Amino acid sequence: MAGERTSVTIEDAALESAAAPLLDKLVADAVASKVGAQDATLWGAEAESEASIRLSWTSLHKSSRPLIGEIEALRTELRSEGVDRVVLAGMGGSSLAPEVITGTEGVALTVLDTTDPGQVADALAGDLDRTVIVVSSKSGTTVETDSHRRIFAKAFADAGIDAARRIVVVTDPGSPLAELGEAEGYRKVFLADPHVGGRYSALTAFGLVPAGLAGADVARLLDQAAGVADTLTADSADNPALRLAAALGAAHADGAEKVVLADTGSGITGLGDWAEQLIAESTGKQGTGLLPVVVEGHTAPGFAGGGSDATPVAVGPASGEAKVAVTGPLGAQFLLWEFAVAIAGRLLGINPFDQPDVEAAKKAARSLLDDPAALTGSAEPSAVLGSVEVYGGAGTTGEGSLTDVLREFLDSAPEGGYLAVQAYLDRLDDASASLLRPELAKRTGLQTTFGWGPRFLHSTGQYHKGGHPNGVFLQLTGTPEEDLDVPDRPYTLGQLQRAQALGDGQVLAEGGRPVLRLHLTDRAAGLAELMRAVQELAS
Repeated sequence: MAGERTSVTIEDAALESAAAPLLDKLVADAVASKVGAQDATLWGAEAESEASIRLSWTSLHKSSRPLIGEIEALRTELRSEGVDRVVLAGMGGSSLAPEVITGTEGVALTVLDTTDPGQVADALAGDLDRTVIVVSSKSGTTVETDSHRRIFAKAFADAGIDAARRIVVVTDPGSPLAELGEAEGYRKVFLADPHVGGRYSALTAFGLVPAGLAGADVARLLDQAAGVADTLTADSADNPALRLAAALGAAHADGAEKVVLADTGSGITGLGDWAEQLIAESTGKQGTGLLPVVVEGHTAPGFAGGGSDATPVAVGPASGEAKVAVTGPLGAQFLLWEFAVAIAGRLLGINPFDQPDVEAAKKAARSLLDDPAALTGSAEPSAVLGSVEVYGGAGTTGEGSLTDVLREFLDSAPEGGYLAVQAYLDRLDDASASLLRPELAKRTGLQTTFGWGPRFLHSTGQYHKGGHPNGVFLQLTGTPEEDLDVPDRPYTLGQLQRAQALGDGQVLAEGGRPVLRLHLTDRAAGLAELMRAVQELAS
């Protein structure tokens, strides 16, 4: 993969023709070189203030070099002490890139981007004697990550292990987490470049530290990015970032506001999940944007055929179904997609560096946590069907079988809309939930996304509230077998998970988005019943 050429090929002749004038304009306006020069004026006067402190990602292939030695020195130290199991507590931009990097290199990293008590308990059940936890948060106040830190610190102490020696911090300078790390004497505090937003942070300490400690070759990653940097800043029609941005912009202008991503043999594990946050959070605002739909392969429902509302993009070699194909090694792809999405933001007329609608769900969740009565709720399900409790919003009666309930809800989707499945469950033990995506896409004809909650709140959650207002939202929650206390906090993980689901559903409903919540009183049985109900929908 190291010698693989980085390229963007527009396979569809009509799309290439539509993209050509946009590409010519981007070249004429010297947009690529201006992005490389960190010109904050490219996205208009309203975005200039934010852009001026968010463009350092363009030079990370150079500025992140000193991290290589620091990471390797710490890894060597830890290994000499018998500490070789790395757990990462981080959300969104703090976890997605490290997961792609380590997955692609085949090195072990336990990622905690969840509030599900079962999944966290499984991570705790690993060998604590061999464990270091990387607590990664740009703001230093991320509630999920702070909860993980508290839980692991107590577990270390209970096991007679000096917790401070097993906690590594990655955060921005001056954050509360940076101050805490210094005060508590944590093993190491890595300070990331504060002029890089979370979703553009793959090549900062947020991406490199956990991946490097786990054993990934982060120097090679930076070399791959450096190898394509000059190409991405060139004002040329051959610039792959300009080609990708022009293709996405032209498709959106023609009504294809969805970007369907399928891996076609790239050799990269999970790039779509990382690109999902970058695309959705950067562009999904002001009632517009590009909705990323990550699918299981180039023959998956939603990719094959695509539809007039979607652009199928192959990550890897071109397939017969793709309209665009993007190739290149991982480090190069990180930088390529960052350039392309930032430039696509200019074409869409939005600021690609803010996330104005993300905070709403966080505030709603905090309000519920502060009001235990509201959290436990007096609302009765509109129906109880086997192991599934039905909580429908406006327009959903809950009458009939589970298939009838689903059909009634799905009929509320507008033509050309999309379905978002949001699973507030255990990403490992309840992994079968993800099989619902292709089944629903096949039977409804809707572009269908799947997200694990609350991790998607730090990703597509912005688009759901700020993007094209044509989504319908299927929430899945479940009763945990056992709950976990969060030390020195008045809530458990299960309560936090529930508050996040209910809070986001509340914000979506207030915004006029249809929401159906299905609560699984027995997760395994409920998922099986739900799959059967989906399969009974007319295809």
